[in-house]
Amino acid sequence: MTMLNKFKHVLRLTLLLPALMLSNQVIASVILQYHHVSDTLPSVTSISPKDFDAHLAYLKHNQFNVISLPDMLTQLKNGKILKDNTVAITFDDGYKNNYLTAAPLLEKYGFPYTIFVNPKLIDEKISYAMTWEQIRALAKKGATIANHSAEHVYLHQLNKGENKIQWQKRIKQDLEQSEQRIKQETGHNYRYLAYPYGEFNHALQNIIKELGYVGIGQHSGAVGIHNDFSRLPRFPASGIYANLKTLKSKLKSLPFNLKILENSEPVTTNKHPKLVLQLAMNDFNQSQFVCYVSGQGKAKLNWIATNIVEVSAVVPLKKGRSRYNCTAPSLDQKGYYYWFSQPWIITSNNL
Repeated sequence: MTMLNKFKHVLRLTLLLPALMLSNQVIASVILQYHHVSDTLPSVTSISPKDFDAHLAYLKHNQFNVISLPDMLTQLKNGKILKDNTVAITFDDGYKNNYLTAAPLLEKYGFPYTIFVNPKLIDEKISYAMTWEQIRALAKKGATIANHSAEHVYLHQLNKGENKIQWQKRIKQDLEQSEQRIKQETGHNYRYLAYPYGEFNHALQNIIKELGYVGIGQHSGAVGIHNDFSRLPRFPASGIYANLKTLKSKLKSLPFNLKILENSEPVTTNKHPKLVLQLAMNDFNQSQFVCYVSGQGKAKLNWIATNIVEVSAVVPLKKGRSRYNCTAPSLDQKGYYYWFSQPWIITSNNL
C-alpha cells in the first residue's frame, strides 16, 4: 500500500468512526397517545386542556424533538438514528375536541401530530366525531390523518359463524376501504393502523405485514430501529396516565434490542403465559432487569442463559387486558430506562 493509499485508508476510517459510534447509540424516542382533550368527558380517556397544555409546555421548554409520526417512522424504518429525546404525538378516534381544543394548543407550540380516524363512523356523521371538513382543515395545517379501521371494532375477533378465511377477507376490505376514504378526503395514504383498543394477535399482524401497513398499539415502551413494525408501542398520556410527573420518566425511555423467542401471541386462553426474551445486554446489568405484571407487582424471572430470560406472572392473569412491563436502567445514560411491554388479552375462547 502506497503512502497515499494509506492516508486515504486512515482518512476513511476517521470519517467512518463517528458513524460507527453513532450506530451503537440508543436514543430516547417515544410515541404518545391521547384521546379526548376535555374537562367534561369520561376521565378514563381524557386529559384536561390545562394538563394537555402543561404536557406541551414541558416538551417545548425542555427542547424535546417533537416530530411528525411519518418523519419518525420513515427514519426508523430506514435504520436512521433519531435525535435524542424524540417524541411523536398521536390521537385516537378523531373526537371533535381534537379540532376545537387540542389542535389550537398544538398550533400554539408549533407541534405536528397524527389523528387516527374511523372513516365509516365519520361518513355516518356520528355525533362525537369530527367531520371530513374539519379533518381536511387540520390536514391542510399539517396534521397527519391515519387509519383506525372503519368503525372501531375488535379486529382480531371472528364474527359469529365466520371462518378464518372469511375473517381475513373482511379485515383486508375494512383496512383498504378505510385507507381509500382517508385518501379521497385528505390525500393522506400513510398506511398506518392504530389497532382499536390497542388489541391485536399474530393473525392480524400478518395481515398488516401482507398489506404493507405499520401496526401501532397501546402497550407502553420506546421505539427504535429494532422494533417490530407490526406492533409498535405508544405511551398512553390520558386518564390516569396524564400525570406529568410520571410522564417525564416515560419520556426518558429507551428501546430494548431484543427478540421474542416464545409465547408472544397476545390473545390467549392461557392465564399463565410465559414470555421468553433474548436481550442485547451491552448497556444494562442483568441484576437490574425487572418486569411487572398488571395489577400484581413483580413478575417471576427465570434466566435460561446470560441474555435469555423467561417472564411469567406469579398468579394467573385475569380475563381481559394485562401486560408484562420490563425495564432496566441504562449504564451509559443516567436517568434513562429501557422499556418493553408485552400486551395480553386473556379470553375464554380460542379465536
